[in-house]
Amino acid sequence: MWSRIKQLTDPKAESIYGVKLGVRRRGCNGYSYVMNYCNDPEEVGKLDEVVEEKDVRVVVDSKALMFIVGMEMDYIDNEIKSEFVFNNPNAKGT
Repeated sequence: MWSRIKQLTDPKAESIYGVKLGVRRRGCNGYSYVMNYCNDPEEVGKLDEVVEEKDVRVVVDSKALMFIVGMEMDYIDNEIKSEFVFNNPNAKGT
């Protein structure tokens, strides 16, 4: 996962601060995870969590913190699909 995020941010390294992880209200199932580029350190809120590992910076939106506790994030790349996968054992439904 870290290597894929690095691949996505490296070509734009000068203008990208990192990626921002959040949640968005979706339909009747509740919430979905969203990832966007974080272009400037000014976009990081006072209560946002910043995780830096392997030369990659992930900013977790403060509004998403309670939804991602215990969540595992991975990247899958096979013949059928290439995508980030979020596995949250605390989820009540999918």
